[in-house]
Amino acid sequence: MTQRIEDYALIGDLQTAALVGKDGSIDWLCLPRFDSPACFAALLGDEDNGHWRIAPAGAKTCTRRRYVGDSLVLESLWETRSGTVKVLDFMPQRDQAPDVVRIVEGVSGRVEMEAVLRLRFDFGSVVPWMRRTDGHRVAIAGPDSIWLRSEPEVKTWGQQYSTRSSFTVGAGETVAFVLTWHPSHQPRPGLIDPHESLEHTLEDWQAWAGQCTYEGPYREAVLRSLITLKALTYAPTGGIVAAPTTSLPEEIGGVRNWDYRYCWLRDSTLTLGALLSAGFLEEAAAWRNWLLRAVAGDPKDLQIMYGLAGERRLPETELPWLRGYAGSRPVRTGNAAVRQLQLDVYGEVIDSLYLAREAGLPSQAHAWNLQLSLLGFLESTWRQPDEGLWEVRGPRRHFVHSKVMAWVAADRAVRTLEENPSLPGDPDRWRAMRDEVHRDVCEKGYDPERNTFTQSYGSRDLDAATLLIPRVGFLPPDDPRVVGTVDAVRRELSHDGFIRRYSTDGPAVDGLPGGEGTFLVCSFWLADALRMTGRGKEARELFERLLTLRSDVGLLAEEYDPVSRRQLGNFPQAFSHIGLVGSALAFSREDTAG
Repeated sequence: MTQRIEDYALIGDLQTAALVGKDGSIDWLCLPRFDSPACFAALLGDEDNGHWRIAPAGAKTCTRRRYVGDSLVLESLWETRSGTVKVLDFMPQRDQAPDVVRIVEGVSGRVEMEAVLRLRFDFGSVVPWMRRTDGHRVAIAGPDSIWLRSEPEVKTWGQQYSTRSSFTVGAGETVAFVLTWHPSHQPRPGLIDPHESLEHTLEDWQAWAGQCTYEGPYREAVLRSLITLKALTYAPTGGIVAAPTTSLPEEIGGVRNWDYRYCWLRDSTLTLGALLSAGFLEEAAAWRNWLLRAVAGDPKDLQIMYGLAGERRLPETELPWLRGYAGSRPVRTGNAAVRQLQLDVYGEVIDSLYLAREAGLPSQAHAWNLQLSLLGFLESTWRQPDEGLWEVRGPRRHFVHSKVMAWVAADRAVRTLEENPSLPGDPDRWRAMRDEVHRDVCEKGYDPERNTFTQSYGSRDLDAATLLIPRVGFLPPDDPRVVGTVDAVRRELSHDGFIRRYSTDGPAVDGLPGGEGTFLVCSFWLADALRMTGRGKEARELFERLLTLRSDVGLLAEEYDPVSRRQLGNFPQAFSHIGLVGSALAFSREDTAG
């Protein structure tokens, strides 16, 4: 039986991540990076595509689970007729090679445990050659090599292209498993002590979480979301992936299945805001530096997303041997949207760098020169149609949100030059552009009959992204057009109080069949818009409803289906957690001001 998306928990080492189900199975893990091929791909297929399960014999699901303190160490408790055990799953921040550590600890009685390891490299398509060496099980195929050991050593045997173990733990006894990856042409890396690694991992996470300066309401939810965002950070470069998974569906059985294991520029503004507001200056600086490296070059070549180190080629490919999550095909790697024209990213990049400067991050001369170059290109292209922030695969349109973000780019340039007159640049030039964009949007992107901004020029369709109009400062929150837009989006795009990105009824603007769930970050945007337009009680009620959608360990996917009451889309999703943090911080500021 396919587990629900929210039945998984995240562990990771700041370079990759694994998903652990309530049944004790790791069903997703890419090594050595987030965007590497998976060695456990049961999430998108079945057990034969790779998984690693440790659980009491005959047990189906754990009794309860939690993260240990403010960490990414997962503790799953299993209560059985013969006794109770807990399993600690984590990935220590790596020294040489990535390790997955699983420690089984007896709590009471004596419990018979079973472990099954099926390694399948290259997204479940390659069965490795297994051998035993010095008490290890070693799997090798092509460039990949994985070593498995236990402390103390337990009996293992091969069966049906898998490695199986059976052992018993009593109260106070532990059995630790360590799985280590390294390139097959290199010597085996040094062994780690699993128990020392547990201590160090807890210390690392607690020290990091201790830097959080946020002490307002909803602190537990905020800190868990910040830990999740940190877990989605690729430490060597500072890039942040949108999610650690690919192809988890936006509709069960549908085709809207995309690879999110890359770094989107549009996340930058909200990511920086969340990190800076909570006191994490080091991460914000690393993200800014990643951003500057990634977008360097000719401004016309700016992409909407990049690889973990700023790679530009992310070719989209289908993996036909995987049946997809709950039969949702195709399974894809790479993302063809990388080649789309999305004009909003220019505004988001410039807004991000403006925010960094305002927050007091040390200025960098080349950063402003880069912004001037981006502005010069945007000045000549903002009038063009594009694919918009939702990466539609239908015809290009004049998306209102894209134009608004062009206004943001010009506005932030004007503000920067007003606040820093020694910088090079002509503020009058950017004021003129700002005013022209504003007039254009208000004349062509606003429907006076319905008192709402629309998704694109000449369209009657709505778009949840227009909820951001007051947030970015395009119009004040009390402007009747803003209030009308909030009301219209709430009325026409709501499903049980949660918000869809846009309507997929009738001819699809995105060129794709089928539908999707409500989009969680859009629902947080509605909460923000309600608060800004003076409906604080309704805003807080919606926000607190959204908090109830989190999994038992505080995680959110991209979307939510109010009918089946389950999460949808890639998981956990950075954008959703950024939305949660942003809304909570805004409520806190409002409470403090009040």
